[in-house]
Amino acid sequence: MTVVGPFGLSVRDQALEADVQAGLTAVEEGLLDATKSEVPFITEAAQHLVRAGGKRFRPLLVMLAAQFGDPYAPGVVPSAVVVELTHLATLYHDDVMDEAAVRRGVDSANTRWGNSLAVLTGDFLFARASQILADLGPEAVRVQALAFERLVTGQILETAGPSDGRDPVDHYLDVLSGKTGSLVAVSCRFGAMLSGADETVVDVLTQYGERLGVAFQLADDVLDIASDSHESGKTPGTDLREGVPTLPVLRLRERAARLGLAEDIALCELLDSDLTDDARHAEALAALRAHPALEQARRDAVRYAEEARAALGPLPECDAKTALVELCDAVVHRAG
Repeated sequence: MTVVGPFGLSVRDQALEADVQAGLTAVEEGLLDATKSEVPFITEAAQHLVRAGGKRFRPLLVMLAAQFGDPYAPGVVPSAVVVELTHLATLYHDDVMDEAAVRRGVDSANTRWGNSLAVLTGDFLFARASQILADLGPEAVRVQALAFERLVTGQILETAGPSDGRDPVDHYLDVLSGKTGSLVAVSCRFGAMLSGADETVVDVLTQYGERLGVAFQLADDVLDIASDSHESGKTPGTDLREGVPTLPVLRLRERAARLGLAEDIALCELLDSDLTDDARHAEALAALRAHPALEQARRDAVRYAEEARAALGPLPECDAKTALVELCDAVVHRAG
């Protein structure tokens, strides 16, 4: 049994291990090639987050999904480059919106070069992803376009907040389905579709990816509260400081409204205060780390991971399926 990938994923089959490792190596080369420009500064900015590393979660899913068809099919690696470039582009934009100072253990692009250049660099990555996508055929373009629409819609819904009478937790889960689930689902879809897998398999893996993507982001929500910057590669409590209500905060507010406990209400009031103050931010972060709402958010992440695992049921038993099942546990255990 060999451990591969960023989640300590165990692979029991040497051929599968070789395919996945070779695929991820080719993706890394493809990312560097796709982020080169005739303008040296653009290359530096575009490769800033590529060279910082990252989990390469979406390319890993492309490689595993491709095992249900021909993993050597010519469109597999380029499609993985497309989804990772798209993901990286959203990070440049997210860091501007969140005013984040750190990403993947390095200065965020907006900290280093300013907001305007960070946004434009993200746009450059979207453009390069589109160029690669055009060579994968009209169906791939359509799939990516629909996913990108969902991704942007999710971001808009997050910014706008829930409509009157809408449950904030339900609204937030819808946001995550768009912001994160859509691109993770496309990763699985591209891997299966471009490897020539049966359409039924493509649909199963797409459903799996959608649920796994939400579990992944919910685990990130927990990590944003529970981890330090060394573990997560970004500043803890960034969403907290910016007033972005992630699931632990929403579960806290839900509990405060339901039970009316003085300590819950006091913590909500603290969260509503100016958390740009470092001392107040540290106090809020420590209180949330000790609050039952954080454990509830962990359970929510596990529930989505279990739904992802269940979605794999119709697939034939094989080493790739086993790896996808184990990935469900690996994703949420980051938040354990």
